[in-house]
Amino acid sequence: MEGNRRFRPECRRARLGCVRMRPDPAPANPRSSLGRAGEDAALQTYLQLGFRTVARNWRCSLGELDLVLERDGTLVFCEVKTRRGSAFGAGYEAVTWSKQSKVRQLAEAFLASNRLFPARVRFDVASVLLGRGEADVELFEDAF
Repeated sequence: MEGNRRFRPECRRARLGCVRMRPDPAPANPRSSLGRAGEDAALQTYLQLGFRTVARNWRCSLGELDLVLERDGTLVFCEVKTRRGSAFGAGYEAVTWSKQSKVRQLAEAFLASNRLFPARVRFDVASVLLGRGEADVELFEDAF
């Protein structure tokens, strides 16, 4: 975690079953590579908008948060969905009610394990369409 707050190893991770893991340096399969490229594109978009990276690919026993960002006291949990084409619909269409519920649970675990108490929390979806050599990123702020 960047900034003034630091991860504290003695926090409630054990009780929640959460650990902070570093992402794999090189994804093993093409699907992982697609997701990684989409996350890279979404992250660059947020950085250009003045956000600060708090965590990326944060994992615990419940699952994984793609991006956690902060700007002006607002903590943003972003679910990134990446597609190569539109044959299966846009990425944002894959964020179902069930996935939204899962992201909320993960956000709660993240806040508890890092002892964070932000003024505001927001849930975004980044829908990324990867073309030949370029990425089209569509951000849905406060999506759920």
